[in-house]
Amino acid sequence: MKHRKFWLTLLTFFVVLVVSLAPASPALAFSDEQKLILQSWRLVNQSYFDDSFNHQNWWFLREKYIKRPLHNREDAYQAIEEMLATLEEPFTRLLRPEQYRNLQVSTAGELSGVGLQINLNPETGNLEVIAPLAGSPAEAAGIAPHDRILTIDGISTETLSLDEAAARMRGPQGTQVLLTVLPEGATSEKSISLTRQRISLSPVFAQLDTATSQRPVGYIRLSQFSANAPQEVAQAIQDLDQRGAQAYVLDLRNNPGGLLQAGIDIARLWLPDSTIVYTVNRQGIQDSFTAMGNALTNAPLAVLVNQGTASASEILAGALQDNGRALLVGEKTFGKGLIQSLFELADGAGLAITVAKYETPNHKDIHKQGIVPDTVVHQDALTFAQLGSSQDQQYQAALQLLGDNLVLAKAHS
Repeated sequence: MKHRKFWLTLLTFFVVLVVSLAPASPALAFSDEQKLILQSWRLVNQSYFDDSFNHQNWWFLREKYIKRPLHNREDAYQAIEEMLATLEEPFTRLLRPEQYRNLQVSTAGELSGVGLQINLNPETGNLEVIAPLAGSPAEAAGIAPHDRILTIDGISTETLSLDEAAARMRGPQGTQVLLTVLPEGATSEKSISLTRQRISLSPVFAQLDTATSQRPVGYIRLSQFSANAPQEVAQAIQDLDQRGAQAYVLDLRNNPGGLLQAGIDIARLWLPDSTIVYTVNRQGIQDSFTAMGNALTNAPLAVLVNQGTASASEILAGALQDNGRALLVGEKTFGKGLIQSLFELADGAGLAITVAKYETPNHKDIHKQGIVPDTVVHQDALTFAQLGSSQDQQYQAALQLLGDNLVLAKAHS
């Protein structure tokens, strides 16, 4: 009898325990909007490089934003953006579904739009042109580096984020977009109507210069680090080598970066066995990427940089400079020493989350500092046709350095 009472008591306790652990009533279940916020919070919680989350209680923010009234998807997006804004770090950001798709297309190497690389001026906050892409509608319309974009289809760019501005200029091939542009140094603005085109984002322009130097120099301009960039740079080096190039100029001016792996792979095209970059995660653990000793050429190399040289461009420039492989010519670089990873959300939106910082091979942290070139040469804005020409003072300075290096190399051979 006592045994039966014991088992009956135990069974009763088990039933009560199971009931207490049962899911909450459907009325307390999370909505789709709340789930989106929770997924975003969780991804940042797991991946963000600063585990103090800007010295704030990240769990408290989770509770704050999922309890906010959310009537639609846009309310959820605004809550996520506000939550991320508390980190006070602009590179960790929400990408709405269209922005996320456009970014994926851009890094894949093709999109439909007007062909403008843009950036927010860090000092003024104004939306400015980094450069128009070669052969694009923007270049044909005469839009130049450092021009300000004031409105897009009548919407003030002061109310738009960088991603929102880029998304508004993209669109189906054949459609039009109206820009109000204030050219650099001008006092009056002008309206420019552009027809969107399918733009192949070939990131590499290459030519053999036999006119402005004593020796054949291979000139390679790299506009972004897309998935196809390493293969195209490798092909350019091989072609120029076969045509007799004795030195190279790699132009990274106004290159805003792109895929980290593309930057690593391109560094390996130039470097012997050496460290390319160190990365440091939230635990302070260092990792490194190295060259494999399979460089395609050991010819003298100069790299052109300026204030628009950022992110993966700075990783490449820093690796070449610290390893003594190249001389840098131009102006101090942008100074973005943080690495982002992309995460897709349940509804097709995405998060760009800063997951680590990087250091150059000499352990320089260049975030907000930039890289100072070996030879500083200031340059007024140039058109694409003037890049790598006799009017390009930075390019001419690079040719002079390469000529000196070639003479020295021959004297010691």
